Amino acid sequence: MASNSEIRTPPPPPSELVDKCIGSRIHIVMKSDKEIVGTLLGFDDFVNMVLEDVTEFEITPEGRRITKLDQMLLNGNNITMLVPGGEGPEV
Repeated sequence: MASNSEIRTPPPPPSELVDKCIGSRIHIVMKSDKEIVGTLLGFDDFVNMVLEDVTEFEITPEGRRITKLDQMLLNGNNITMLVPGGEGPEV
């Protein structure tokens, strides 16, 4: 238990953490069988994201499908996890 003289600051809100990732590579795990790696250009209050230099990894019945895209607008409602600096699944 913390003593009365010890004051703890709360962690920053998630949007502040995501804001620090702008211009950096980010690994995104989706609710579906997709994972996305790209450079974060921006986001809004709903964590809809604009990414560039994107690689999309998708698990299909035929195996793993990899798609390269120049840019992507990602719906934040479908995101499960964000990993700053992540490089995505092993190819």
